Amino acid sequence: MPAGTVCRSTERDLMPPTIRRAVIPAAGLGSRLLPLTKATPKEMLPVGDKPVIEHTVRELVASGITDITIVVSGGKSLIQDHFRPNPALVDQLRADGKTAYADAVEEVAELARQGHITYLDQHGPYGNGTPVLNAARNFGDEPMLVLWPDDVFVAEVPRAQQLIHAYEATNCPVLALLPMDPGESQRYGVPVVKEDLDNGLLRITGLVEKPKPADAPSAYAAIGGYVITPGIIDELREQTRRWYEHRDGEIYLTDAINAYAAGRAVYGQVISGRWYDTGNPADYLVAQMAFALAHPEYGPVLRRLARELGDGEHPAPGTENTTT
Repeated sequence: MPAGTVCRSTERDLMPPTIRRAVIPAAGLGSRLLPLTKATPKEMLPVGDKPVIEHTVRELVASGITDITIVVSGGKSLIQDHFRPNPALVDQLRADGKTAYADAVEEVAELARQGHITYLDQHGPYGNGTPVLNAARNFGDEPMLVLWPDDVFVAEVPRAQQLIHAYEATNCPVLALLPMDPGESQRYGVPVVKEDLDNGLLRITGLVEKPKPADAPSAYAAIGGYVITPGIIDELREQTRRWYEHRDGEIYLTDAINAYAAGRAVYGQVISGRWYDTGNPADYLVAQMAFALAHPEYGPVLRRLARELGDGEHPAPGTENTTT
């Protein structure tokens, strides 16, 4: 069989038929959102009525994932606290007649149980490949999903499930893709597309990081969802080995994918749905507004407020004249 048509010599035959494990790298500093993230992890900032990382966990559980590893660093204990059962709080809420709130607290803990969430401290060189390699030590030779905790997708079929379906069709690594405005190419990794296999499944041969619009190899952007197989983990191990020899640069997941794709098959799945990035202030506000407007209770209130602000009836917070 020609080089590049299978994942590796034995990988296709040995791979499990579906995916049950996932990694959420949550060790970042959230520097683009400072000072908001000085004391509050960016993963715990609310989008709608849930912290953003809960949206990711819900997506994974809804997609059949039964083993979620959240890779954390110091100062992220609020994440554990959020998903941890709190019987005393539940009992107090029920004693006060606040049944709906008690049910909501219990439901989050049940979500963590269904996803069998475990936590792992990040160790190793800087870069987004390190948490994936950390988690892989506990996964053996199983493939895994990797989703960032500051992305939120709204879709009839969860993004994670769409990626799993693509893996089940190919038994190879898969990247989540979205169509992009060509003028935005310098914000993304842009895949080199070799073949369109219909239904949004593309055979790709690598990624070009943040190319100029004239140099973009396709009209798609890789937007932070991956099926990672053991062959890519091998590439991450090799990157890390070289890093310890020279102590230079970072460990990037895209570098491992590119090294793997040089001789083996990698696919992209164009995701059906709406993507919200919450990793910077403007996009975070857009996500907040979109989720609030879609809420049956909050949406009408916000629309009314927007009309009032447009008419100049009320000043927006922070715009008051504070001079004396």
